Amino acid sequence: MQGIRTVSCLSGLRDQFSRLCLAHPNLTRAKGKNLLNYPKLRNPYWFVRKERVKHDDLISRENTQFVQEVLHDKYGVPSLLKGITGYPNAACGAVNAEDLPKVEWNPTLRRTGVIARKIGQYPLWLKNGRKVRTTLLQIVDNHVIKYIPPEEYKPAQKPNMKDLSKWGCLLVGAESVDPTLLTKEYCGLFKDSGVMPKSRLARFIVSPEAQLHPGTPLNVTHFRVGDYVDVRGKTVNRGFQGVMKRWGFSGQPASHGQTKTHRRPGNIGGGGEKGRVWPGKKMPGHMGNRWRVMRGVRILRINTKYNVMWVQGSSICGETNNFVYVFDTLLPLRRYTEAPAFPTHFESADEELPEDIWHESVHNFTEPTITYEPE
Repeated sequence: MQGIRTVSCLSGLRDQFSRLCLAHPNLTRAKGKNLLNYPKLRNPYWFVRKERVKHDDLISRENTQFVQEVLHDKYGVPSLLKGITGYPNAACGAVNAEDLPKVEWNPTLRRTGVIARKIGQYPLWLKNGRKVRTTLLQIVDNHVIKYIPPEEYKPAQKPNMKDLSKWGCLLVGAESVDPTLLTKEYCGLFKDSGVMPKSRLARFIVSPEAQLHPGTPLNVTHFRVGDYVDVRGKTVNRGFQGVMKRWGFSGQPASHGQTKTHRRPGNIGGGGEKGRVWPGKKMPGHMGNRWRVMRGVRILRINTKYNVMWVQGSSICGETNNFVYVFDTLLPLRRYTEAPAFPTHFESADEELPEDIWHESVHNFTEPTITYEPE
C-alpha cells in the first residue's frame, strides 16, 4: 500500500510540474524528434501569386479580340486619365459621401494614405529668392479595395503600435491592369469591391471613423498644400559596397608608402577592454534595398489635372518610377491643427478646382518676379 501511495504522489507531482511549463501553448513536440513545431507565420490573404505563367494558350486571333471587347464593354476603352493610361470604368458604381456616417474630425483620428509613383525632381523658388529642391509624386489611379474592422484585423506581424485593437485596416490598390495577365486568385481579391484589378496593393492603419467604402477613388486632393506627410519607400539597391561609399569614410592616404590600403577602413578594434569588434561597427556590406520612411516632408505644390504633388526635399527613397506610400505625418509637432478632408476629398462634377495650387511661400511661375510701384 505504501508503494502505491508513493507512485500516485509522484504522478501527481509530475502533472503539477507539467502545468508550470513555460512553453508556448501552440508549440508541440515533433514526433520522433527533440524539436518543437513553432507556429508558422501566416501572411495576409492578399499575398497571393499575381502574374500567371505566360504560355501559348492556342487561342485564335478572333477569340483574343472577343476577350478584349468584353473587357472594354465592362471597364471602357483604355484612355489617358489624369496623366496616366487607365480605364474609365475601373470602379463600378458611384460612391457618395452621404452614405458614410457623419463624424467630426479630431486630432486623434488617423486617415488613410495613398500609393504614389516617384516621377522625378524639380526645383522651386520661394518668394524670398531661396531655391529648394522638390520631388514629384503622382497619385496613380488609387481606389479603396476593402476595409477590415478592428475586430477582424489580426496581422501576423504586428506593427509597432499601442493598442492595435482599436485600429482598422484599409486595403488600397493603384494602377489598373488587364485582368487577362493576372491569376484567378489575384483577380478574386477585387470581385466583391467592384474595382478593376490593380498592379499594386497596400494596407494602411486607419481609425474606424475614417473607413471608406470599396471603390472610393483617392486623388491628390486628399492632401493640401502646406501639409506635412510621411513617405515610405524602398531605397536604391546598390549591392555590396565598401566603407567609403556606404558610410562616408575618408579612407587612407593615396601615396607616401601606402600599399593596397587606400579604401580600407583601418583599425576596427581597440586596446585594453575594447580589444574586440564592438556590435554596430560600420563595416562593408550590402547597401540599399531597405524600407525607409521620410518623416515630415512638406507639400509645396499640387496639380489637380495630373494628380501630382511637389514635396520638399530630394531624398525620397527609391528610384524614378518606383512606388511609394504617402500618409499623414506622425510627428507630434507637425500634425494637423485644422480639420483636413475627412475621411477623404470626394470630387463632384459641379466642383471646379484650380489646375495648380501653390503654397503661399512659393513663387508662382505665372506671376511677375519684379513689380514696380508708381511714384
